[in-house]
Amino acid sequence: MQTILVADDHPMFRAAVLHALREALPDGRMLEVASQSAVEAALADEAVIDLVLLDLAMPGAMGFSSLVLLRGERPEVPVIVISSNDHPRTVRRAQQFGAAGFVSKSAPVGALGAAVHEVLAGGSWFPAEKAERSEDDATLASRLAQLTPQQLRVLMLLAEGLLNKQIADQLGLAENTVKIHVTAVLKKLDCRSRTQAAVLAKSLDLDESP
Repeated sequence: MQTILVADDHPMFRAAVLHALREALPDGRMLEVASQSAVEAALADEAVIDLVLLDLAMPGAMGFSSLVLLRGERPEVPVIVISSNDHPRTVRRAQQFGAAGFVSKSAPVGALGAAVHEVLAGGSWFPAEKAERSEDDATLASRLAQLTPQQLRVLMLLAEGLLNKQIADQLGLAENTVKIHVTAVLKKLDCRSRTQAAVLAKSLDLDESP
């Protein structure tokens, strides 16, 4: 029995996805969450997850940060991004940041089932038309891949402008531990300041243009 985690904060869309999944995988086990913190809780609680269907615009996430963190935390678990932002650049960035597939929220219902079967079989599923590869995003993905999941969390909170003490409170860490993480993040990302690291993290956000 395969376990599928559906991460989307819109109840009606989540229900539609779950219905489509049950049609495609009648014997599958479906889990649903509505925020980044709930995604992380599910990853901690579930020893085996075979696939994640991930919305990019959930509470607690900054664009592709959820995808990058998920790939760092559980690199063996394939991720299909499901998003209403299906601009070619968004699709290409999803692929460069480690997604195994991309399905637009405006796609026919059958596309989701086809994508799920393809990715579970070890393949990938992306629209035929997507933007050209970006060397900037490739470099960013490579730099972020050096960070541990906890360092990624610290980076995302840095991007929100939080101080070390506030980050420590958010993550349940000692302030000195946060300082160590911040130092490691700056070194690995080749950033001279917290501000520079924050700007880098914010580049993970989604383009507003359609």
